[in-house]
Amino acid sequence: MQHRRHFLHTLGSAAVLGGLSPLSALAQGLDQVKIMYGFPAGSAGDSVARRVAEKLGGTAYSKNPGFVENKPGAGGRIAVETLKNSPADGSVLTLAPVSALAVYPYIYPKLAYKPEDVAPVSIGAIMFHGLAVGPAVPAEVKTLKDFLAWAKANPAQASYGSPGAGSMPHLLGALLGLRAGVELKHVPYRGTVPSITDLVGGQIAAAMNPSGDYLQYMKTGRVRVLATSGRKRSPYLPDVPTFTELGYPDVTSEEWFGFYAPAKTPTATIASANAAITAALKDKSVIDALALVGLVANGSTPQEMAADQKAEYERWGPLVKQIGFTAES
Repeated sequence: MQHRRHFLHTLGSAAVLGGLSPLSALAQGLDQVKIMYGFPAGSAGDSVARRVAEKLGGTAYSKNPGFVENKPGAGGRIAVETLKNSPADGSVLTLAPVSALAVYPYIYPKLAYKPEDVAPVSIGAIMFHGLAVGPAVPAEVKTLKDFLAWAKANPAQASYGSPGAGSMPHLLGALLGLRAGVELKHVPYRGTVPSITDLVGGQIAAAMNPSGDYLQYMKTGRVRVLATSGRKRSPYLPDVPTFTELGYPDVTSEEWFGFYAPAKTPTATIASANAAITAALKDKSVIDALALVGLVANGSTPQEMAADQKAEYERWGPLVKQIGFTAES
């Protein structure tokens, strides 16, 4: 499987542009760009959309800074569905997790879009998911092994929240339960923020979410992150082991948020959008802002993004089948 390591290196704008001239394609640029994001405001992914949007103004792509429209619900599918029928002129983009295009086709038999209905523009940021426990779990539960033993002994309380049914965190939790032989009851939410609110409030025992969303609560000791999903430890949680280290090598995901355009958007327009977005992602203020929520700012070419999406699609097909989850199950 193709790895994302090369995405973490700076990408030259010449490679991004591929010889096209976005300035000539868009004349003086669009007046303004809307970025749709399929989850509530305040989450880690929302930061990617907003930080990039505010940097688009004054570029060959857009005269003014962009704006973000949150369209939460259905695990981010609403934003992708809306993009499918939006103008293919670069004026509307969607920021979506790769799972919306690489995993959802296996899960939702009646999915209202196909991966080919949208066009990759650039990866925005890479995230590491993490399993955290809150006050509903005894304080002596300090490791993943402890939690799985507690969950086995307390099946009625062994629940975990995620940003939505069929999301990558949901599937990672289901895969963990399958591999560990422990039944973990899934509780879907409309995004990360409400799931962590219930975790901190003791309504659910655990949660699987982008690990950066836990950082502010870890500082006050209200949640304990037991494991993360990266191939290597998260740079923001260096003391927390990975699932791989703990004996669960396929409970692995370095999911990314990526910018997409409608499928029929001209190549030159996509190149212009890519140039503006990747420039924004190299801006120190953007890099630092995303680091605060546990994300690695990370641009790519459209081709690299498409290839990695394809690799994720091929990897998750068999795993979704093993988990046995579909929207109708």
